[in-house]
Amino acid sequence: MKKILLMNGPNLNMLGVRDPAIYGRDTLADIEAEVVAYGAERGAQVECFQSNHEGALIDKLHAAHGCFDGIIYNPGAHTHYSYALHDAVECIDVPVVEIHISDISKREEFRRTSVIAPACVAQIKGKGKAGYLEALDVLLGL
Repeated sequence: MKKILLMNGPNLNMLGVRDPAIYGRDTLADIEAEVVAYGAERGAQVECFQSNHEGALIDKLHAAHGCFDGIIYNPGAHTHYSYALHDAVECIDVPVVEIHISDISKREEFRRTSVIAPACVAQIKGKGKAGYLEALDVLLGL
């Protein structure tokens, strides 16, 4: 059974409350439950983790080394400036798919660049919560 880590960064704990026109009405718990169930149907065990703290996310990535077969990661605002998280993704031997609910390439200028994507095996954006399921499919197909 493949083990997948589902990580969400800052402010994603506010899904369902924060700007539903952009992020939808589903809560993070709703999305996590759907990904866990979808994974179980495909023979994968999904562990969920969310933090608003960069250091906690880095620590979780480091701990994933050798323990997980893949990571689905929505870095939130860290996407655009955290070279520390880029380096954490780059230094582990676990494939990471970067996920964004909205299409960051069509949003404000400062949101259009991801410094983390170059360290990832794929980036999925603008597909809402379905992007998380697509990310799981990408990892299970590797």
